[in-house]
Amino acid sequence: MAAWRNCAVACAVALVLLMGAGTAQAQEPRRWNFRATNYAVSATLVPAEQTLQARAKVDFEVREASRNVEVELHPNLKVTGVTGADGKPVAFERAESSPLRLRVTLPEAATPGQKVSLTFDYAGPLSNEENSPVKDTRLAYISEEGSYLLLPARWFPLTNYPANRYTATFNITVPESVSVVGTGIAGAPVQAPPSPPAPSKKGEGVARPSPVRMVYSFRMERPETPGTFVAGNLRVVPVNAHGMNIPVYVPAAAVETATGYGQSLANILPAFSDLFGALPRPEMAIAQLPEGTLAYYSAPGLLLIGKQQWDPRVNYRLLARLAAGQWWGNEVLPATQNDAWIADGLARYAEAMYVQQLAGQEGFNKVLEDCAVGSLTFEEAAPIAQAGRLEPFSREYRSVVMNKGAVVFHMLRAQMGDAAFLELLQAFYRKFAGAAARIEDFQQLAQQITENRPKPEAQAPPNLVPFFTNWVNSTGIPEFKIDYVIYRIPKGFRIVGKIKQGLETFRMPIEVKVETEGNPEMKTIELAGTESDFSIETFGRPKPGGIILDPNNQLLKSSPKLRVRAAIARGEELAESGRFYDAIQEYQRALEVQKNNSLAHFRMGEAFFYQKNYQASANAFREAYAGDLDPSYKWVEVWSHIYLGKIYDLGGQRERAINEYSKARDLSDNTGGAQEEAEKFIKKPYAGEEKPSGS
Repeated sequence: MAAWRNCAVACAVALVLLMGAGTAQAQEPRRWNFRATNYAVSATLVPAEQTLQARAKVDFEVREASRNVEVELHPNLKVTGVTGADGKPVAFERAESSPLRLRVTLPEAATPGQKVSLTFDYAGPLSNEENSPVKDTRLAYISEEGSYLLLPARWFPLTNYPANRYTATFNITVPESVSVVGTGIAGAPVQAPPSPPAPSKKGEGVARPSPVRMVYSFRMERPETPGTFVAGNLRVVPVNAHGMNIPVYVPAAAVETATGYGQSLANILPAFSDLFGALPRPEMAIAQLPEGTLAYYSAPGLLLIGKQQWDPRVNYRLLARLAAGQWWGNEVLPATQNDAWIADGLARYAEAMYVQQLAGQEGFNKVLEDCAVGSLTFEEAAPIAQAGRLEPFSREYRSVVMNKGAVVFHMLRAQMGDAAFLELLQAFYRKFAGAAARIEDFQQLAQQITENRPKPEAQAPPNLVPFFTNWVNSTGIPEFKIDYVIYRIPKGFRIVGKIKQGLETFRMPIEVKVETEGNPEMKTIELAGTESDFSIETFGRPKPGGIILDPNNQLLKSSPKLRVRAAIARGEELAESGRFYDAIQEYQRALEVQKNNSLAHFRMGEAFFYQKNYQASANAFREAYAGDLDPSYKWVEVWSHIYLGKIYDLGGQRERAINEYSKARDLSDNTGGAQEEAEKFIKKPYAGEEKPSGS
């Protein structure tokens, strides 16, 4: 059931392609006097103890004269020693006010252009999200069920994250039963030298031999952002499709689904190569992430999908978003956290572009609508260009950077035209592949391409400054209202009126479709400020209510329908984290706008159900199947009957329960396995579950 729920709220709960260090405060670009250029990292994972032991030799390039080398390292990892190239100890300290940062003080100041090498020895537990560099997000975890080390965890000393690139060699030592997949070119695993025998336990008489361990090696010879690994009892399924070899690493339970993921990726990669340009290193692998971390993550040459997101039917939209992250987020890096839009926002829109190729305009519009809903959930949290104020991977980050960001790219495409927009993406990739870019770089290139394209003599090239001011540097989503009067004139009809919206700085052209008794007519009106007058002449008589603003959905705009969906999406995220009371408040806000919204009633019924408030839950489910039953969530009807059956079973009313399960069966809707669920409880009464089966 997770599959259809995730699809239903893909924008609001999505997670991917994600950059940034963890702070919710406004951030100025930080100056780094030393930049790491090469790493040699040897790390030992001890799953039984949930700890990491590591040594990292780091080569630094000196950018400004200084004695102080600063790096970022996970606060749980305690540094036991730092030595210089001569092997002598070097002083270091960790500030209590900022435990992520580690400062090393050199014996004497280094000068610009000089090379400095330091070796860090450190160890510590990685067993939960406590002290994570990103609040409440587990980015590194070691256990016997499965382990992962994601780059944003700063599990080895980093500088200038997320923009820095470096070469690296990683040696990851794990128990013999564990396999490792990660970023870089993998070498064949070799057996680790044996450790000294463990002391014998009292009464055993002999020392116990150390367990067999294996070393997995990965090297990155081209400066990139390696340092992401997954370790566990993984099976590799090689997939050969369209001339590509794509290994897929999954637990045994997911082996049968692995081929579909590899084949889908083999379709996606050539499509993006045609759109943007070829990757310098086309090798790609897919791996399943254990539960408890991000829903997804894109690292150089490695796409990670969480266990809960691993749909046997293959979520090609999510896979496309992750693949796009190889271009926007790995090849082209944001120069600062505030520039994340050019990575995560563009990767999200690239997902929509792939859907447009694969599923046509209807599928494309569905992605854009999902993004519009996601935009409205927390849009006011920050402007896109101030992404550094947002916690990476948070709901607010997804709303502003990914979802609103994707729609802004779509609006820019409408402003420039398809050909110019595609030229912009290709030129931006050519110029900044292997480098870091700022939003300003993208804006300047967009304006340059717009000005250089051929235009009719009387037409000036569009000025994109107001566009970026409205949508990238400011908050706010307009909601349009139109008042007009229709006059008969000798050559047809004239429509005179005003368009109102609440953003003082807003300025954009907007299309108007006039449905007439003849053919519909399209006009364009320039809006500026909160109120804009317009006058349109048509040949045919306009139909009542036939004047439609932005008929092709080229603008991000609010509406009662989208506000309802946004409130429901916020509630769904709260419910996912067990905050059912808060979720109910959001569903109630949705119902205040649309009283008969079936989805809001259904989600409220779920929340009451898992609070064990069964009477309120039953009332909500009845309201759900009696509501609007929008085609996009028609499945609400079948699942409402299933939940009602469960409530009656828990109340000892078996006959009424069977009646509800039978109604569900008669609907023949098998969304999320509804028919199997109904049949199961027709045969055996529902006795209670810890987690939702239908959500």
